Amino acid sequence: MSGRQYPFSGADTSDGHRGRRWSRVRRMQTLARIIGIGAVTVAACALTACGSDDDSAAATSATTAPAASTQTATQPNAAQPKHGRECTAADIGVTGGFGDNPTITIPGDCDPPTRLIVEDLVEGSGPGAAAGQELTMNYSLVTWSDKQKLDSSFDRGKPFQLTLGAGQVIPGWDQGLVGVQEGARRLLIIPPDLGYGAGGNGVAPNETLVFVTDAVRVGQ
Repeated sequence: MSGRQYPFSGADTSDGHRGRRWSRVRRMQTLARIIGIGAVTVAACALTACGSDDDSAAATSATTAPAASTQTATQPNAAQPKHGRECTAADIGVTGGFGDNPTITIPGDCDPPTRLIVEDLVEGSGPGAAAGQELTMNYSLVTWSDKQKLDSSFDRGKPFQLTLGAGQVIPGWDQGLVGVQEGARRLLIIPPDLGYGAGGNGVAPNETLVFVTDAVRVGQ
């Protein structure tokens, strides 16, 4: 299970340390390619003893000959088989009450919803959350494509804090937690365009996200 806290917005997690980390990764990949090219050149020279012009011409001809076929590596995608109907909140299995670490079960006989699904599994009390308010949430995340738990604040034993509507989290959270009451357990089924989209951010591109959230505190 990932240590990343996935409600954070893709824009936020791509800045700062994460951006520098990817820059270092790209530099290392470039260096590896350069080293690999150099190693191949040295090996070729050793095998041919840097031979005659005829040998060099033959080698050049061989290396410049077009390949018979080219394969392009593709990134895994969260595309799923079509079943003819979209899942609803009632199709998602969730065990446990407020405060319990939930078990989330995604069915295999319906398609991931194409719109945001919001459903209170346990009612809360008090005023509903509004944009600009501080929220303290527990959550568990399962990804639709593999039906596996990816992240959970319950497992860490530390709730997640955010300011609602401030863009600190993915749009599916900023929209889906409006009106949530303290003490409520809310199911969020978030389509890719309100999650991490084609970019993935550590999940499969175009992944549907299923969160069970507990509103530990609404407001300060």
